[in-house]
Amino acid sequence: MKLLFVLLLSCAWTLIGAQNYYQSLMDYLENRLLAIEDRMQMCHEQAHQYRTEMLDFKKLTSEAMTGLRNDHSVMFKDLEGASARADLVEREMDYVETQNSPRACANKADKVLEQEAWGLQERDVLEGDWEELQSKVSDCVEMISGFRSVKILKRIGSPKGMWTRDPTSSKVYIFNGTSGDTVYEFKSVRDFSRSPGATGSRTIHLPSDWTGPGSAVYNGYLYYINQETDTDVQVVKYDLMSGSVTDTAMLPMERHASLYTLNPETVADLAVDDEGLWLLFIPTDSEPNISLAKMDTATLDIEQIWDTRCPRDNAEAAFVVCGTVHVVYNTRLASRSRVQCVFDVNDAMVSEEAPLLYFPRRYGAHASLKYNPEEKQLYGWDDGYQIIYRLTIKKKLLALQKRKAFLFKK
Repeated sequence: MKLLFVLLLSCAWTLIGAQNYYQSLMDYLENRLLAIEDRMQMCHEQAHQYRTEMLDFKKLTSEAMTGLRNDHSVMFKDLEGASARADLVEREMDYVETQNSPRACANKADKVLEQEAWGLQERDVLEGDWEELQSKVSDCVEMISGFRSVKILKRIGSPKGMWTRDPTSSKVYIFNGTSGDTVYEFKSVRDFSRSPGATGSRTIHLPSDWTGPGSAVYNGYLYYINQETDTDVQVVKYDLMSGSVTDTAMLPMERHASLYTLNPETVADLAVDDEGLWLLFIPTDSEPNISLAKMDTATLDIEQIWDTRCPRDNAEAAFVVCGTVHVVYNTRLASRSRVQCVFDVNDAMVSEEAPLLYFPRRYGAHASLKYNPEEKQLYGWDDGYQIIYRLTIKKKLLALQKRKAFLFKK
């Protein structure tokens, strides 16, 4: 009996202990759930606060962006107005600049000759002077009066180079860089402008390197400067059809001479106009002025040399139109290129009509300028861009007076 009582008591105690344990467990779980609910409530409140702050920030940002857009519109209008005023000032400056002639590259004796021998038709001329008068009357009486338009075709190659068109054909030739033995030939300006890079061109590999952007193409022949030897500078005549060198000629100049101070890579510059092939060069590097030579396209013989009295300092390029050299100047920090010095080998241009030409705004400075007498256009290379300048041409007043005087005498 006692044993049964003990067993019952033990079971009751065990049940009471288990009940207390489960009660404690339930209390613990309830406390943990309450803590989780509190934290969830806190997170919800914080999320609500963050959302409110984000909405306020979005509103402030939207207001700030609206203000910035308004300020941008006002600033853009101000810049447009400033640009228009700058263009107006530039046009007015161009007008003022065109009213002032550059210094004429003619000495005093030449000016006296122009005034005395080529004055009004009513002047009497000595009989012995008419042979000299006839020799001075040139068949080419055109001169540049301004720029008609500017066309930027594309950008290919390095900042310096040269491109030109043969006046006797439609083919275009590209000289990329300042030296090399490769020339790219395109069938036309249109083909060149439409092609990506130099693709679609005929690649010409020369037997020797061309030096500087001073080459010329005329009547199916390429004339280029070569100075591979230590002492000599030569002109090479290359037949583009047969792919062979037909002639070479040594130039009367030092090897290390530099023609234009702003483009020291140009050792000498070959130019083509209505009267044939010309060479711009300097005999020595100490020579301050640019010299001009008339060359025979068949034999490369130098027929005559002139001192143009156009300084090399700050010169970047030059070209020849109807026997008149136009030297283009700029500044060390590239700005507006301008024709500031002209020299007429035929003495058919008076100082008062010598053009003062300012090139339109571009990208940098000209590495080369090549005149095409057939199209009356300049082919320019400007910081890797290929540009065409269409020129306005007029007759030289003095040349017309000479021609009228000569015809009147006959």
